[in-house]
Amino acid sequence: MNPPAVEQVPTFKLYGDGLDWPIADLLHCETISARSRVFQWEIGPHRHADLYQLLYLHRGEAQIDIEGHRQSVRQAALQFVPPLAVHGFRFSENVEGYVVTLAAPWIEQLRAQAGMGQELFQAPVCLLAGEERGYLYRLFQALQREYAGPQPGRELMLHALANVALVWLGRRIQQHRAALQVPERGREVLARFQQQVEACFRRQPSVEHLAHAIGVSVPQLNSLCRRLAKQSPLQIIHQRVLLEAKRNLTYTSMTINQIADALGFADPAYFARFFRRLTGQSPRAFRESLATGPVV
Repeated sequence: MNPPAVEQVPTFKLYGDGLDWPIADLLHCETISARSRVFQWEIGPHRHADLYQLLYLHRGEAQIDIEGHRQSVRQAALQFVPPLAVHGFRFSENVEGYVVTLAAPWIEQLRAQAGMGQELFQAPVCLLAGEERGYLYRLFQALQREYAGPQPGRELMLHALANVALVWLGRRIQQHRAALQVPERGREVLARFQQQVEACFRRQPSVEHLAHAIGVSVPQLNSLCRRLAKQSPLQIIHQRVLLEAKRNLTYTSMTINQIADALGFADPAYFARFFRRLTGQSPRAFRESLATGPVV
């Protein structure tokens, strides 16, 4: 389905509430289910003229459509929506989470106080909560509790909790952008590391040795490999050793003991354990399986 033309997209303060901001607060907080249930779990494409929204999905599934880009989210995540971004949602009936709507001046004030760039909160972004799932759930739960109950110091607490959420968001956006814009030098370092692995994997070099050879620290190399190759340096080395072991088992008549020795294993039994740990079968079983089907 094509997204609606901009002039056809309704503009709301809160979805379904027309153009008037219904409360005196600069913040509004509610559960996802409170509003989406009324609309049969679907919030049609719309936009907000001068409001930012944080949608925290804790449990369930959300179909998120932002500016015509649609994705399905099935794990804890925070969706950030800036003003005028056309967005819509469809939720599963077991959805659990919160929606916080903030007036634009609040964001601008916080951004200036925190020394964050003007461009930081201008584009939509969906950030997976990961290990911080529990932390975010407690944070948004506290926001909802403060918003719902007229207690002493309510406004102060709302500001404090919302600011914590926004600082978390700002930091994660910065990290997200940095991960998408890896410096060219990082790619060059990874290429040099892979060249070193190729040159000496049969000796099973240590990560420390290879890091020293290419002129970086072990923590730097570890961070770089995980970010660019999605593996640790040691995993990269092990995968290259494993590839050579499979080649030898497939295309040569070398014995398993000879292959182990050629790949730097002092003990053939240790080679067998290494191979089984990475493939789920012994070298002998792998070789025997070649007669019954293709190697995967």
